[in-house]
Amino acid sequence: MPENKQALLAEVKQVRAEADCLADEARIEQALDDMAAAITARLGDADPLVYTIMNGGLVLAGKILPRLNFPLEVAYLHATRYGHALNGTMLDWRVRPTQDLRGRSVLVLDDILDEGYTLLAVMEHLRNEGASEVLSAVLIDKQHDRKARPGMRPDFCGLDLPDRFLFGCGMDYKGYWRNTPAIYALKGS
Repeated sequence: MPENKQALLAEVKQVRAEADCLADEARIEQALDDMAAAITARLGDADPLVYTIMNGGLVLAGKILPRLNFPLEVAYLHATRYGHALNGTMLDWRVRPTQDLRGRSVLVLDDILDEGYTLLAVMEHLRNEGASEVLSAVLIDKQHDRKARPGMRPDFCGLDLPDRFLFGCGMDYKGYWRNTPAIYALKGS
């Protein structure tokens, strides 16, 4: 293993060991149950198409989809914002939506709503492709005043957490720890 890779692995292990646990596995499981109930109440008869935003939304999708006991279709997309541009519609599409969206109810899954520029741009794109409604579901809504739109909230949310550097349950630290079953905050963040 290259020396720089060893140093990175040592760093990410230390970060996890020193991190503050903000939501343990039991709290997350309860939040997922609550989200699933709300999503079912809203979309249970809608024949929705559920899009997962990669990579962060992968863990949420794996945990929430089995809790949705109604017919739905699942797909994924991968989009990132170009740099730090303020225009939220400037997306770098790695994988574009491929299903016919005309007249469909669409639910977009992602790990976190931080500032929300990418989520807003993805949702706008899906609406422009003909979806009758586009709703958002995130595991974490990070609490701060830097949202893409004042007062922005997801349609479905698991937990509101403070404005710290978070990782776990789909969120990463330098590409690592998406797989942890709890949510942690970087020490000192």
